[in-house]
Amino acid sequence: MIDKSAFIHPTAIVEEGAVIGARVHIGPFCLVGPNVEIGEGTELKSHVVVNGHTKIGCENQIYQFASIGEANQDLKYAGEPTRVEIGDRNRIRESVTVHRGTTQGGGLTRIGSDNLFMVNVHIAHDCTVGDRCILANNATLAGHVSVDDFAIIGGMTAVHQFCIIGAHVMVGGCSGVAQDVPPYIIAQGNHAGPFGVNLEGLKRRGFSKEAMHAIRNVYKLLYRSGKTLDEVRPEIETLAQQHAELKRFTEFFARSKRGMIR
Repeated sequence: MIDKSAFIHPTAIVEEGAVIGARVHIGPFCLVGPNVEIGEGTELKSHVVVNGHTKIGCENQIYQFASIGEANQDLKYAGEPTRVEIGDRNRIRESVTVHRGTTQGGGLTRIGSDNLFMVNVHIAHDCTVGDRCILANNATLAGHVSVDDFAIIGGMTAVHQFCIIGAHVMVGGCSGVAQDVPPYIIAQGNHAGPFGVNLEGLKRRGFSKEAMHAIRNVYKLLYRSGKTLDEVRPEIETLAQQHAELKRFTEFFARSKRGMIR
């Protein structure tokens, strides 16, 4: 079904069965598969491929040569009808690739809203990206990676499969992330290590001085106290009862499987 207000360039191919919303713009030489749904106001600039069981929300901008919802690169994948879901107002720049999920990983690659994916970003199968994240040029997420809200991943950085990048994290460029990165911190290097709290990012997002002080105290417990994670977790859980911002740490600990960067 194609809304009457949608624009489809004569050279574009929209296969029967695709659902195209109001004011969608599909530019020259794009290909949209039969199981694709594109929400109101989204624009495919040109030469964009959207395939598979893919649902894209409203007001997204997808630039030339991006490939969304194509078969993943997992050798176990056997053509199952796994999915990609993308929220609203994302900017997906040139040559970005977003692959569909696998049955072993839950069957879904999910992206939130208001993200910026710069040139050549790769988001592999079964990844989850939250809201208002920035992935700079050539950043690469292996399968099953989770990137939480407001995270920034620098250019040429690679994230190992099953890793978690916590909320408000800043990962420097040319890094290799092999373990989970706790919320609010700066990580850099290969393999990436901790380099303090992302204070500048927190200031820009309106965190209070009290909240930032509490976050710095948790950072000191994790990385300066000489104690193990098991030893400091009770202290952090107590602090989280006084400062809501610290609940992101306790939630992170509950999810973390690969161990934290050290």
